[in-house]
Amino acid sequence: MNSYWSQFKSGTDIRGVAVDGVEGQKVNLTDESIGAITDGFVKWLCDKTSKKACELTVAVGRDSRISGPHIMEIVENVLKSYGIKVFECGLASTPSMFMAVIDMKCDGSVQITASHHPFYRNGLKFFTKDGGLESEDITAILENAENKSLAEKYAGGVIETVDYMSQYCKHLRDMICREVNADNYEKPLEGFKIVVDAGNGAGGFYADEVLEKLGADTSGSQFLEPDGMFPNHIPNPEDKTAMKFITEAVLRNNADLGVIFDTDVDRGGAVDSKGNEINRNRLVAIASAIALENIRGGTIVTDSTTSAGLKIFIENELGGKHHRFKRGYKNVINEAIRLNKEGVDCPLAIETSGHAAMRENYFLDDGAYLCTKIIIKMAQLRKEGKDISDLTASLKEPVESREIRFKITDEDFKATGNRIIAELEEYAANQKGWILADDSREGVRVSFGENDGNGWFLLRLSVHDPIMPLNIESDSAGGVDIILSKLMTFLKGCSGIEVK
Repeated sequence: MNSYWSQFKSGTDIRGVAVDGVEGQKVNLTDESIGAITDGFVKWLCDKTSKKACELTVAVGRDSRISGPHIMEIVENVLKSYGIKVFECGLASTPSMFMAVIDMKCDGSVQITASHHPFYRNGLKFFTKDGGLESEDITAILENAENKSLAEKYAGGVIETVDYMSQYCKHLRDMICREVNADNYEKPLEGFKIVVDAGNGAGGFYADEVLEKLGADTSGSQFLEPDGMFPNHIPNPEDKTAMKFITEAVLRNNADLGVIFDTDVDRGGAVDSKGNEINRNRLVAIASAIALENIRGGTIVTDSTTSAGLKIFIENELGGKHHRFKRGYKNVINEAIRLNKEGVDCPLAIETSGHAAMRENYFLDDGAYLCTKIIIKMAQLRKEGKDISDLTASLKEPVESREIRFKITDEDFKATGNRIIAELEEYAANQKGWILADDSREGVRVSFGENDGNGWFLLRLSVHDPIMPLNIESDSAGGVDIILSKLMTFLKGCSGIEVK
């Protein structure tokens, strides 16, 4: 692939600049490139299904970005030109576009989204009945676009507008009714006040189409209206400003719970009635407690940056097993799927970013599904006189934490990053008081005792960028600086990395 087409690849998605007028951001996701990428997808899908294009059915949805309607029109018209039957789903969450494949028996689907990225970016995400596409599939689609490798075109393509989101919402409502099993079966959330922050993304449906219809009081919910300029805050449960907004809304409205979604609702987070954030390690802990409730000894797959306290919580408090893996939600999900195929009982794959995929839900990372499970558990706990915060009361969280991103200056950044990791592993093995993790599957993770920083660091190589992220946590005030100073002794002697 040449550099023009490879610029669109972002892991398992396609992304680019779609809106003109932003300084330093030249539009590359042009009408022509979108059309060619859609051509490439059609050829890939024909090859994947061994069908002619005219035999295919494809659903198309979008998030709230301002470029979404225009891109959707291009994608749908290209699909139609091949003789494909197109279901236009309009404003939709990314997870719903996978479920559309299952429920409407489509051959594939396209979601137009760039997740939490700025308003001027957009992209395409693809699904089949097997889930989201893999990195090599995206490469194949882009190579088809570059080489103008096209499927045969047929007449008879149609675009049919469907309201699939109503069906998706009913699925969530039915699940809450069934699992809460309240005396008032149809209104299991009566008496609960739950505020929703959609960040002006695609998640506003959750307040009125899911919670309100089940009896919940959602007054105080905010930023439910889709607005692709995201005027209030970045729709991202990892973002401090976004979490501050939902925390304040919970406390201001005396709510039992607050939930927050990213732009396309494949990630979610929450805030309990006391204003405690349920994201990152705490979100992993709650999701793990829910997933392991009837699976004693089950394995939870997480990304590599999870805390030491979380591992203790999963293994000692929940009786499960903690399997750290490579950063990247698709890596975590695929590892969970692999473990299950090998006979390991693994009900959950979750990244600290908020991507959570449960085996019971096709290992689909779905923020609305995750928040629904949390709400169900909250309602169940209330019957016992407990609160959702009781679920993770014993989770030990770090006193300090920090992330630093070191820039790799060499052109072959992967080779340099892997060299530094290998050198650090050898260095750490020879340092007194440095305890190398025996379960690290990405980068180098080292723990330290109470007199040496009382915590740990993880240095790894970014999946796509010339960056080496460093995560440090400590259970003592000042411990992060102690650990960092120890590591800097090594890093300052490394070539190919920018250390200040």
